[in-house]
Amino acid sequence: MREQLNSIRERAEKELSSVEQIQDLENIRVKYLGKKGELTQVLRGMGTLSTEERPIIGQLANEVRKLLESKIEETGKKLAEMERSRKIAREVIDVTIPGRRKFLGSRHPLTIAIDQIREVFIGMGYEIAEGPEVELDYYNFEALNIPKGHPARDTQDTFYINENILLRTQTSPVQIRVMENKKPPIKVICPGRVYRSDAVDATHSPIFHQIEGLVVDKGVTMGDLIGTLQVFAKSLFGENSRIRLRPHHFPFTEPSAEVDVSCWTCGGKGCRVCKNEGWIEILGAGMVHPKVLEICGIDPEVYSGFAFGIGAERTVMGKFNIDDMRLLYENDIRFLKQF
Repeated sequence: MREQLNSIRERAEKELSSVEQIQDLENIRVKYLGKKGELTQVLRGMGTLSTEERPIIGQLANEVRKLLESKIEETGKKLAEMERSRKIAREVIDVTIPGRRKFLGSRHPLTIAIDQIREVFIGMGYEIAEGPEVELDYYNFEALNIPKGHPARDTQDTFYINENILLRTQTSPVQIRVMENKKPPIKVICPGRVYRSDAVDATHSPIFHQIEGLVVDKGVTMGDLIGTLQVFAKSLFGENSRIRLRPHHFPFTEPSAEVDVSCWTCGGKGCRVCKNEGWIEILGAGMVHPKVLEICGIDPEVYSGFAFGIGAERTVMGKFNIDDMRLLYENDIRFLKQF
């Protein structure tokens, strides 16, 4: 058994002297010192030794074990240092090589316009309100005074998940949720994606963005709405911008109006951008219908309010003189880098 221990020591030292990889070092450790290693097998056979031989062989076995453990640890440190040196050599940076230019992205034109609109209304004291894009029929239509079978639903055909769940056609449902959970005074804008079953062309998309606003308080009038929209138009399109309101019908507002802004290109004189009309339609607005207030638990005899909805894509197309909505979604870098 003495010869076995000396042989194990000699062979292990020889193998350790030529090892070059950490994994090879681990294999040597397992081979000699593991649970089924050669040294372990020798120690298991010590029960067959005489009383006189046992302490002598045991001492020698311990010396061999300590020697191998020390050698393995020392070799491991050397291998780790060699690997570190090789890694440093591979990662040397030649500071004389010309640097690579980093191309930084920029905000999407839609993001630019939406952020500008948000800032305008935040400056007027509005809060941001958000809600789910997958909406209940009740919030998207019924609570907005558009019951089942109402012809207004035809102009807002959308994508239905089932009879009562759909992709919202406007961000007005967020206004309903706000009015249900908050008592007046209320002053919020609701930006977000909306969906309608429209064919894709230069001016339509099944996915687009709206920014809707809502104010509810005592004594709110149509004059407050007009003043708010005038401030918005001047902030976004320039101090010389003017607005006009044309009578319209929305089921959730009464009275209702389509709102035009004087053409930002010609100042209202008439040009190709405004089709020689001098005005460009940008949003719809009106006083919140008393029935909508009642549905939300707000007394229309005490409170009144106004609401408006701005199409972000239409605003972007007008602001940046873009004639095809599809350009906003095609991710063509030649187009986007202009902004």
